[in-house]
Amino acid sequence: MSSDSKAQKVDNAYGAEQIQVLEGLEPVRKRPGMYIGSTGPRGLHHLVYEVVDNAVDEALAGHCDEIIVLLANDGSASVSDNGRGIPTDIHPRTGKSALETVLTVLHAGGKFGDGGYKVSGGLHGVGVSVVNALSEWVKVTVNRQGQIHKQRFERGAPVGTLISEAQSSQDSGKTGTTVCFKPDTEIFTSGIEFDYSILSSRLRELAYLNGGVRIVFRDERKTRELEDGKIYEEVYYYEGGIKEYVEYMNKEKDALHPEIIYVNSEKDGVQVEAALQWCVDAYSDSILGFANNIRTVDGGTHIEGLKTVLTRTLNTFARKRGKRKEGDNNLAGENIREGLTVVLSVKVPDPEFEGQTKTKLGNTEVRGIVDSVVGEALGEYLEFNPGVIDLILEKAIQAFNAAEAARRARELVRRKSVLESSTLPGKLADCSSRDPSESEIYIVEGDSAGGSAKQGRDRKFQAILPLRGKILNIEKTDDSKIYKNTEIQALITALGLGIKGEEFQSKNLRYHRVVIMTDADVDGAHIRTLLLTFFYRYQKALVEGGYIYIACPPLYKVERGKNHTYCYNEGDLQKTLAGFGEKANYTIQRFKGLGEMMPKQLWETTMDPSSRMMKRVEIEDALEADRIFTILMGDKVAPRREFIETHSLELDMASLDI
Repeated sequence: MSSDSKAQKVDNAYGAEQIQVLEGLEPVRKRPGMYIGSTGPRGLHHLVYEVVDNAVDEALAGHCDEIIVLLANDGSASVSDNGRGIPTDIHPRTGKSALETVLTVLHAGGKFGDGGYKVSGGLHGVGVSVVNALSEWVKVTVNRQGQIHKQRFERGAPVGTLISEAQSSQDSGKTGTTVCFKPDTEIFTSGIEFDYSILSSRLRELAYLNGGVRIVFRDERKTRELEDGKIYEEVYYYEGGIKEYVEYMNKEKDALHPEIIYVNSEKDGVQVEAALQWCVDAYSDSILGFANNIRTVDGGTHIEGLKTVLTRTLNTFARKRGKRKEGDNNLAGENIREGLTVVLSVKVPDPEFEGQTKTKLGNTEVRGIVDSVVGEALGEYLEFNPGVIDLILEKAIQAFNAAEAARRARELVRRKSVLESSTLPGKLADCSSRDPSESEIYIVEGDSAGGSAKQGRDRKFQAILPLRGKILNIEKTDDSKIYKNTEIQALITALGLGIKGEEFQSKNLRYHRVVIMTDADVDGAHIRTLLLTFFYRYQKALVEGGYIYIACPPLYKVERGKNHTYCYNEGDLQKTLAGFGEKANYTIQRFKGLGEMMPKQLWETTMDPSSRMMKRVEIEDALEADRIFTILMGDKVAPRREFIETHSLELDMASLDI
């Protein structure tokens, strides 16, 4: 066949009939990940967030002060608010009710241009329609203008028409919307069970960000835990808003100044709200940024504006109060922010986010607005509170001096490294690949485990870094000590982390999978916690970017005849033994350390990508993560003891190696 005839054959096979046109909500069911991120647990919970965001938008518009979220026994969830209620009159373009239009048409909502909302979190208008598309069924009830309206949908399609009737006498004057939905098991194949703790942390966060809004979280599934048979519920209501948020975050810390510095002002249509407090016993900052109630984990212009104004304002006061002389260098931003906890929340009429995930604010005008608003309020507060500014400056200057000592320590290490054959730590067994996206590094404890890992690995893409003993607890260590520590220095150099406080540059990261692989005992757990503390406090972006993993080596090897099975927890072991039946002959080997495993065993159970099991470390709740690190790794003993006593009953005592 000639080349021309081949081309003709291809052309004939690819014509207009091969172009798919997806209508209505078909694109959502076809590619759900594009709209909710994934079809796993994260995407499942995102459905609830989308509906709750609509209710919160009603609160932002001043029409709602109570939101009720209910998890039912049948796997469904419902969100109710006492807002205005979704409009139900006929939409001029679709010829259907506004309610049906909002539920069945993508990008239909009151959040575009001069719609019904000045500020909103759900900006793409896909929220409730995406929930409808990805649910087995949805039931919507609207109380509005003296009537109650109901409509049911199944997998995105309306079932029947909108049913309307007059409100009963007991519901007279009631307004609001209830959206009840059951996620579709055809979409969420890994299960549709909502995690109470994940949802509660987000609802609590929303209550902090919207002071005065009452959020009630009920769970029918937990009702059996209550003796009186009532539905289990928690109420989140914070009149003080983000001031109470900062207060909660610093509960286990010693505040440098008892009064929280609070800013709340509007400029050019942008509302800026900030709460700040410095603490004595902290060597890093905790900055939580939000734009229209959305956590901006990747920062953005509002965070840039905040950092700029803090650095400028405090350096101005340092000069004014004689803390820095004419020839002295300015205090760096990271010096000023050491020990600072701040919640910054901006409400922007036309926000620009990077992508549907909305993790970075891009509006350039917000940078200057935050700078101006915070600068004016902060300057005025500090002028009238000279004792507070002196304490903050004293801590910042101590941080500056420690940073200078750390710099000298780093330079000493660098000069020493120049004399060696390589600047990489000698104990690092590097991989041959120079592509970070395919490379991974295993951080292991001790030479014994390191030896097995080095022999068992795939040298092409797997690097091994053995650490000796337990690394420094970075939660209560200043920077000068960090850089003098051999193991910490090895970590920083091997991974290409750069300097603490500098903007994270993913291009400098030498491996895109950093795997913590420790023994399955108490010491291993402690080392794992110390490493997680290091990554979270030294370079939090590593954790937020999903680069940190935890290896899951097996606890047991069960041999029966010529066959063997690896068990990764106590449940696996019991299930395996039950499968053998009674007086069966078998032997059980308990792995107390990775060094006990042969290189081949370590490879096939823990390091082989085709068979291994790894956990990626993610931050579902930044507030709680920060608080737990402070409790477990901070200076105060009492909160740690209380935490251990409270949660000790949750431990699987049989699995502890005591």
